[in-house]
Amino acid sequence: MKVLRLHPGKERSLLRRHPWIFESAIAKGGGDAGETVRVESHAGEFLAWAAFSPHSRIRARAWSFDADQRIDADFFDAACATAIAARSRFDIDSDALRLVHGESDGLPGLVVDRYGDTLVAQFQSAGTERWKPVLADALLRHTGTTRLYERSDTSSRKLEGLEPATGWLRGDGPLELELREHGWGLGLNIAQGHKTGFYLDQRDSRARFARAARHGQWSEVLNCYCYTGGFSVAALHGGAGHVCSIDSSASALALAQGNLERNGFASNRYELIESDVNAALRRFGAQGRSFDAIVLDPPKFAPTSAHAERAARAYKDINRLAFKILRPGGSLFTFSCSGGISVDLFHKIVASAGIDAGVDGYIIGHLGGAPDHPMTIAFPEGEYLKGLVVVRK
Repeated sequence: MKVLRLHPGKERSLLRRHPWIFESAIAKGGGDAGETVRVESHAGEFLAWAAFSPHSRIRARAWSFDADQRIDADFFDAACATAIAARSRFDIDSDALRLVHGESDGLPGLVVDRYGDTLVAQFQSAGTERWKPVLADALLRHTGTTRLYERSDTSSRKLEGLEPATGWLRGDGPLELELREHGWGLGLNIAQGHKTGFYLDQRDSRARFARAARHGQWSEVLNCYCYTGGFSVAALHGGAGHVCSIDSSASALALAQGNLERNGFASNRYELIESDVNAALRRFGAQGRSFDAIVLDPPKFAPTSAHAERAARAYKDINRLAFKILRPGGSLFTFSCSGGISVDLFHKIVASAGIDAGVDGYIIGHLGGAPDHPMTIAFPEGEYLKGLVVVRK
């Protein structure tokens, strides 16, 4: 077994069971891509079994902190079984859910979503790539499904020195699917959609938006960065009078229209606009157009903390513009999915945006990923999605 020996003091995070070992922490040692290595403190004490990644700044990812654990097919079978069983204890009102959430489920670099009887997996690290066939078999065995599609086309693959990989790993079937959640249906394409085909992490926030629409009796709603229209469907399902959905992608808007039609909403209850969101918000402000509720769910502005300062300016700008066209008593659902923006920093950004817009508001809710996208005690980085519900005074 190959060994990684750490610099003095660099064992502290592993003693807290944090799974990442950065290149700068390693004094000596190495291995092949995805190979399991023994990680030791500078004094030679066992710390973890980890998958080595020779090309990544995260040079190794821990599989286990148990010195007696064997990292073999049985280990991965048990890890998949544990992650899948955990979902039965979560409150998930959908036939689509995340089964494996990477580090939070003890499988760093592996993401698996289930859409009905189809699984979609992303193998994002050298370790999961090395064990891909074993993991694929375990996932099918513990779900009882026969179809597994691979969407390993994320930017993190490149950082791991891996080429993109997509296509059917096990079985085959349709690429266009429909999921059900909270009483409505949403279409997706597992080969072309974002992530594994859809944003399952916003499931509970969509449900809350629908409830707020019902309670607030909203007449005009604005959904920015609408993608395939999940929040738009939720608003109309909750009873909103009219929803304006904005996205810069014509293909996303076509999918959004399909979802609105799929749920039987009349065309006079919605408007689809292909536009840059900032430009649209400024245009609405100049026109004097206002809304009872606004959703801001932008793409990732800050993939790492190094991008935080530039991203903070972008988040502040869109929130400032949104506050200006939000009616008194109206609700702003604003989100950041950037790992480089902490919960505390996001709160400060939104507060600063309100001050610049001359608007104050009540924060009545803090939002995050759905429970099948868990954050654990040992891995706070799992809290990438954060959101606020603000009611304008």
